[in-house]
Amino acid sequence: MSRIDFIGTGNAFAPPGRLHACLCIDRNILVDLPPTVMPQLRSMGLDASDINHVLITHWHGDHTFGIPFFMLDRRYISDRLNECDLTIYLRPGGQSILTNLCEIGFPGDLGRFIKNQFEWETSESLSLGDTGWSYVRFPVHHTPETDPHGYVLSHKSGFRLLHCGDSGPCDEIENRAHSSDAILLEMGMPDIGNFPYHHTPSDIASFSERHAEKKILVTHNFASGGDRDSGFLKPDLPPNVHQLEDGDHLVVHEDGSFEMKGG
Repeated sequence: MSRIDFIGTGNAFAPPGRLHACLCIDRNILVDLPPTVMPQLRSMGLDASDINHVLITHWHGDHTFGIPFFMLDRRYISDRLNECDLTIYLRPGGQSILTNLCEIGFPGDLGRFIKNQFEWETSESLSLGDTGWSYVRFPVHHTPETDPHGYVLSHKSGFRLLHCGDSGPCDEIENRAHSSDAILLEMGMPDIGNFPYHHTPSDIASFSERHAEKKILVTHNFASGGDRDSGFLKPDLPPNVHQLEDGDHLVVHEDGSFEMKGG
């Protein structure tokens, strides 16, 4: 059995009831390092050193600005003897970007440490060690300067999660949806204008009609979480769409079947 925890489901503005979008797989794989990553890990009883694999989707701050705090915890609190492995999977040029973020955040403390301590992996497809998970990275439609990509995350059971990162509608997502079991889409903006780099509720509804047999999970949500009556309210979406809340999780069984559970 494998478990995917959605430890944050909000967009860059972190609407009421949501932390920044982030997921944790089997308590040792993270997708992205948002500014709220340490409180998110603490909520699960985890330290930064419990994480052995980090996959980065793109360079926007709500997906990367947690790295100085993540590395600070590893260096001074949870892995002072440098005994815990970590591989960071990212696009070419990303090591320099993330190293600079650490140096800016804590000058003199982390730049050299992050540069020399960990594995930096730019392969477009790879197994995540002995976790039973592997990935294929693919380009998506988001702010071009951030080098945006999504991941097909495949489990040894045969289950496939299509993690679309931050992206508006695009052919890359459509083409991979048919061979995926669950599809994780961002919904960063409401239906108040033209936002090609994000999915809106109308985009999600249209996608769900084209892929009615698939389970569609919504994260990076612009709307308030839970039963909050402040900010934007959650839109009504088709039955095969699940608007994730912080703390929701997905269980993958040995036969590749899966089920969603609340926090």
